[in-house]
Formats: sequence, C-alpha cells, structure tokens
Amino acid sequence: MGSNQQAGLEAKVQAARERLDAWVREVVAWHFDPNTGTPFWLDFAERAAFDPRAEVKGFADLARLGFFQDEWLRGGPVRKWVPRGYAGRPVSVFETGGSTGVPKARISIDDFRIDYEQFSATLPDEHFPKGADWLQVGPTGPRRLRLAVEHLCQYRGGVCFMVDLDPRWVIKLIKAGEMAQMERYKQHVVEQALTLLKAHDGIRCLFTTPKLLEALCEKASLRKLGITGVFCGGTEMTPQFHRFAVEELMEGAYFAPTYGNTLMGLAVHKPRGPKDPWDIVYYPPAPRAVIEVVDPDQPERVVGYGETGRVRLTTLTREFFMPRFLERDEAEREAPCDLYPWDGARNVRPFSKLQATVVEGVY
Repeated sequence: MGSNQQAGLEAKVQAARERLDAWVREVVAWHFDPNTGTPFWLDFAERAAFDPRAEVKGFADLARLGFFQDEWLRGGPVRKWVPRGYAGRPVSVFETGGSTGVPKARISIDDFRIDYEQFSATLPDEHFPKGADWLQVGPTGPRRLRLAVEHLCQYRGGVCFMVDLDPRWVIKLIKAGEMAQMERYKQHVVEQALTLLKAHDGIRCLFTTPKLLEALCEKASLRKLGITGVFCGGTEMTPQFHRFAVEELMEGAYFAPTYGNTLMGLAVHKPRGPKDPWDIVYYPPAPRAVIEVVDPDQPERVVGYGETGRVRLTTLTREFFMPRFLERDEAEREAPCDLYPWDGARNVRPFSKLQATVVEGVY
C-alpha cells in the first residue's frame, strides 16, 4: 500500500472512530433517559455509582458498564428491554438457537429491517436480481432469520418462499445419538426446498446454511434450478467450505458468506480477490454493531491484529443496547480496510473452550 493510500485509510479509520463515539453517546443518552430509556438500563443506572449519560463519552468508556451477561436475556419479563421511547409500537421477539438451554431473547421493532436493507446494498444485482424471488432454507420459528430474509427479499422486490425447519429438534436428535433420524429430517427439509424450486421458476436467490447447501447440491444442480446468488451463514462456514462451495457447488452463482446472529445483526464478508486466500473476513455493520477480538483469559484486552481470541460483541441501536458481550465464537482480529475502515474478524468459528458443550445441528 502506497503512502497516499495508507494516509487515506488512516483518515477513514479516524472518521469511523469519531462517528462511533458520537453514536455511542446518542445511544447511551437514549437508553438511560427516563423519558425514552429501557427499563433494564434505567434500573441498572439506579444501582450504578455514576450516571452513564454524563460519563460515557465514547466507545472506550463502555468499559465502565462491565460485561453484558448472558443470563440477562434468558427469561422474562421481556418488556424490560422495550425502550419507553417506543411505547405503543408493535414489538417482535426473536430467540437464539436454544442449543445451550433456555434461549436468549431480544426485542425488535425495525432493527431487522434496517440491518437487512443495509446488507442489501452489498449484494451484486447481476447475481441477486431486483424483482427476483427468494427461497429461505434455514431456521424458522422464533428466529430473526424468518422475517429478516423475507424482508430482504421484499425490499429487493421479490416474493420469499420458506421451508419448515426446527433446529432444536435436530439438536435433540444429535444429543440422543439418533443420527439416522437426523439425516431423515435433513432430507425432509431438502425435499421441501427442491419441491419449491421446481414449482416456482422465478426463484433466483437462496438463503441457507453450509450443511443444507451441500445436501441440496447433492440432489440437484443450482444452475439447472436457476439459482444465481446464494446468501449463506452458519458456524460451519470454514475456509475449506468456502472454497468447496465456490469451486464445486455454485456453478457460477455468487456466494455471499455472512456472520450474523439474533443479538448483532449481520456482518458482511470482504469480497475475495482472485489471489486472496479462502479465509473469510467479516466486518460488522458499524456503528450499529462492533466486533472486537479479545484475550479469552483477560477479556478486557483486545488482541493484536492477526492474533486469535474470543469475539466480544457490542450492539448499539435505539432498540437494543448490549455492551461488551462475550460471544461463544473465536476468530482472528482483522485490520480495517478501505471498504470497511474498522476492525473485522477472520474465520469465525465456535469458541474452542466451549465446543464440548455446544451442539451446532443444521448450522
């Protein structure tokens, strides 16, 4: 990188930091204001020894609030998370996968629409045509994906078809050692998808998980089915699968790997150049979400670029404020780039210290 390019990137990084700090002040002011704030955070402020609105002046000051605890989102009352500023608005509740006990739940009003409209801007129109129909072959039920992918499709002018899929049942089958039953259920899902793809020739775009994408391609050709773009996410997204998908499964369709969850939204992949490795580099939708990679044993410390650590997530929207949450994922810390001038994460995967207790199922 030349000196002018480096200076340009540094200026972008500085501007992004200033924008993030300003957004943090706005979000904290909203969630801790008695008129607009969130009951959980108003109660938190009453017990704290300081006023977050006065003392949180930027992203680094969120350390004053400590770490967001997993248990806070498990169980009710869910209305403690609805900001007073949204009183009277229709509220959705989305749950995490539920693979580790009681599922975490978060409220949403417009966030899933905003997140996926921003993601839409990263999809190439020649592969995800405006007006084309979509098929969602992934978790349904109480999960954000169900409405989010449908909204993405509708936002781009299409109609979204769905299959029924309950990942919690898959997890139960795996835990019970019922692998034959699990395989039958997977094939049941794939059969639903193929039935829709063959019956509706306007479907050009597909969302699914790595395992289901591979199972689908074992049964049929994406090219013959008319698929031109695949948006894919899940914990099985490895560099090896990335290469396998592009070279063996896509048959010319565009492959858009993503890293997302109910709590964050959607991190997009950095487009791969012809000489780049097959590593997958994700960048979060800053300033609405921030990904940091931290030392698992000292989670206050962010690791150096290229080093491995645990993912620490901060979500910053008017609907949902979640500072410094330790995810069950690990990755390498990725430096800012020209397209995304803030930290990213490379090759996100399940946190190795938790792998013995987590069953991933269809993801």
